[in-house]
Amino acid sequence: MRIAKSALPLLFLLAISSSPQQLKSFRELQWKYPHVRTASKEKDEVLKKRFEEKAVTYPPRAILLRAFKQEGILDLWAAGASDKPYVLVHEYRICASSGSLGPKRRFGDEQVPEGFYELDCFNPQSNFFLSLHINYPNASDRILGSHQNPGGDIFLHGDCASIGCIPITDDGIKEVYWLSVLVHDQNQQHLPIEIYPARLTDEGLKSLAATHANQALLIAFWSNLKQGYDFFEKNHRPPRIKSRADGMYVFSSF
Repeated sequence: MRIAKSALPLLFLLAISSSPQQLKSFRELQWKYPHVRTASKEKDEVLKKRFEEKAVTYPPRAILLRAFKQEGILDLWAAGASDKPYVLVHEYRICASSGSLGPKRRFGDEQVPEGFYELDCFNPQSNFFLSLHINYPNASDRILGSHQNPGGDIFLHGDCASIGCIPITDDGIKEVYWLSVLVHDQNQQHLPIEIYPARLTDEGLKSLAATHANQALLIAFWSNLKQGYDFFEKNHRPPRIKSRADGMYVFSSF
């Protein structure tokens, strides 16, 4: 993915510069950038109304994003308080994709990752209006993917063209980015994003298994992802996630 000139140093700066000793607030730091101000002015009231309709506090205590590659949908879930379950607030359209169903395993394969990730850096000067960096490769990817070069630079961003990333249009990223700023400013340090090949209902996994019948390792990986998918579907709370030595995920309650 192309990113703005000097974006990586900028991303690093934003990732480490959010402590109270260094600035008044993360929100104030972000407000310095024109595209962030545009996002706030255009979308703050839109988001506020949307959250009111769902009876969820705005800004919420925490958010969770869930992307479904086959359906081309990004779900936004939010919790208004620590003792409240997450509520589905909105669905965004993923307007372009590359590769095929299945995880990213190496540099240049044009695949969108699949698994459990975090948005770990904000880029207010992206070539794609605004972007949020996805922390691929995670621990599982480093085990199951290429040990030489698993690739990287995966973003959730605006516009409608990309290779290996998740574009949700400029209009969509304005909302997701600004909301992420607000919850990060309220000390949600981890902004989770789950990326699935499809909605992993029982029927969804059966369909994937039928169309990938000769790929036992891939089906086993998707079955592992389904455990995390089912945990959230049952509890409407994200699980604690760890990776085993074989690269598979383990899920438990907090």
